[in-house]
Amino acid sequence: MRSTGTTRRGALTATGALALGAVLTGCGGDEKSTDRNRPVRADAGAVRAEQKLRAAEAHTAALTLAHYDLATEAHPALAAGLAPLRAAVREHTRALSAAGGKATVPPAPGPVSTDPTAAVQELAAAERRRADAHTEALLTAEPELARLLASVAAAAAAHAYLLTELAKETP
Repeated sequence: MRSTGTTRRGALTATGALALGAVLTGCGGDEKSTDRNRPVRADAGAVRAEQKLRAAEAHTAALTLAHYDLATEAHPALAAGLAPLRAAVREHTRALSAAGGKATVPPAPGPVSTDPTAAVQELAAAERRRADAHTEALLTAEPELARLLASVAAAAAAHAYLLTELAKETP
């Protein structure tokens, strides 16, 4: 009988696909400038669009970070296992924040399950949603931001896999 959860093969395939997308995005030509010696001037609309996209993606990451905080508060025994993943999400939030600023911290995503296994499964679902959101944002992002989003989406997919496995080991 086959399990219906995230498989190692599926997680690696998704990560590889995202990495390939990032590489292909970086390989495109630059239509804005034909002279490589001159700096490219971005128009104000493109800058505002990128800032808006960065803010939205930083908000998504901050929401997941808040979910980690709630799970750790509700289940202190999980804190050690969740600490490295939480630290990575904090760094993703910083990287996505516009101009290196802080992302606005959203309200807590809601109550956390009283069962530790269910709480970890909820975190895995939050990471999957984050990976999906970052992957979808790739479609409209400029190449530099697209590479960052691809990397963060791949990390979120890996987090979802690791959390799924942690849920199996949680008593």
